[in-house]
Amino acid sequence: MSMVVRDEGKKVNSNINVTPMCDVMLVLLIIFMVITPMLQNKVEITLAKVADPTAMPDADKQDSVVVAITRDSKVYLGQDQVSMGDLGQKVANMLENKTNKTIYMRADARAQYGTVEDAIDNVRSAGVDEIGLLTERVQQPEGGPAPPASTAPQGN
Repeated sequence: MSMVVRDEGKKVNSNINVTPMCDVMLVLLIIFMVITPMLQNKVEITLAKVADPTAMPDADKQDSVVVAITRDSKVYLGQDQVSMGDLGQKVANMLENKTNKTIYMRADARAQYGTVEDAIDNVRSAGVDEIGLLTERVQQPEGGPAPPASTAPQGN
């Protein structure tokens, strides 16, 4: 009897197929390109909740100027922490070449009112035309009553 020897090891292809690797890398690149803009400009803040907020879609744009004030009175311009004294000058530098001189404020619901007021004063001294105060909408329960209308004093 003779012994059968298999020579399958000689047929092994040791080349690396890079096509699947390129496909995976391109998908990851697209995912990171889509998610990265969403992660920018966000300082962890609990916004005040209101029943009827005004929509400000320009606040989410890449070139919008956002000032954030945390509950421990720290002031951020974008994601960079700035001192209250430098806020006006830095905002003026950012708005130097823009025609729309609007900035957006994200103040924590528990931030001290005096800190928010000082930030608004510093920004106004930088030549800002409009300040948008960003808030969140109050979540109404399904089928619950509508929020009460504002009652302003009326003259007779």
